[in-house]
Amino acid sequence: MTSPRDPSSPGGPGRSGADANDGADANDGAGSGGDGLGSGGDTAGAGGDGAGAGGETAGQRRSGLRNPAGAVRGLGAGTLGLEALVLLLAIQPIRVVGGELSGAAVAVIVLLAVAAVALAGMMRRPWAWHAGTVLQGALMLAGLLHWSLLALGIIFALVWGYALHVRRVILGR
Repeated sequence: MTSPRDPSSPGGPGRSGADANDGADANDGAGSGGDGLGSGGDTAGAGGDGAGAGGETAGQRRSGLRNPAGAVRGLGAGTLGLEALVLLLAIQPIRVVGGELSGAAVAVIVLLAVAAVALAGMMRRPWAWHAGTVLQGALMLAGLLHWSLLALGIIFALVWGYALHVRRVILGR
């Protein structure tokens, strides 16, 4: 075992093995947001010129997340799961307050909720993101059956759009 002051330790002199990770966590916080200015701490190259996409070096992660793809999948699955829950819980208030809700409208709501849960479980597949976008459009089209479904469709389309934006920022896709 090497001592923390040993120059042959992973972090060099004065750094312990726990502090000397791959440098991905060393820049968490200000200056590492990919501003392209090279203002982060441990950048490779002469003078930290910010070479690479968005100011990151080739070996450095774009975000401070350990598993960015898993975090983004969780965001998508959570969004679709919440949408399914809201759709199912909205049936009774729509029937009581919003006026007549036909059997076809209830069936469409249940179908959309089941589709949202199924897609939430398939977020590992790249086409699931496109299918989630189609689901938001289908919910807005269900607004033809009742105006409140259009309102829910617009709200969840905005939330889904934000989830797509976060996916694009974190994963670059």
